[in-house]
Amino acid sequence: MKTMSCKQLGGACDKVFQANSFDEMVAMSKQHGMEMFQTQDEAHLKAIMEVQKLMQNPAAMTEWFEGKKKEFEALPED
Repeated sequence: MKTMSCKQLGGACDKVFQANSFDEMVAMSKQHGMEMFQTQDEAHLKAIMEVQKLMQNPAAMTEWFEGKKKEFEALPED
């Protein structure tokens, strides 16, 4: 199991996620992002907008996503 924070995953807070795989980590981060969007948390809305800008450029989005995956893979097991 590995641990990453919302900020490490491109978010806006220090909430911690623990997962056995990067896909699982992404799913938890997305769920958290949806919850923050529903509450209209200003800091998270800004972070969501940044990711949406990246999505406009598929190559940049892929590069960003792969970077996060490598960061996850480099983490020590908890």
